[in-house]
Amino acid sequence: MNTPAWQKSSYCGEGEACVHVAGERASGAIRLTESGDPRGAILTAAPAAFRDFLRALKEEHDRG
Repeated sequence: MNTPAWQKSSYCGEGEACVHVAGERASGAIRLTESGDPRGAILTAAPAAFRDFLRALKEEHDRG
């Protein structure tokens, strides 16, 4: 398996306590971790589920 190329959230401040996202080309899965260490806790989601997750976060943010 190829090592995913992690991208840190643009909403992250300083340090590594941030959400990192990577996509897997072969499976199309979206991977999430809360640190820059890919060996840490990782959540894997299908693209549609990740899209729904982001939509729910945005709606919650907009409600303030």
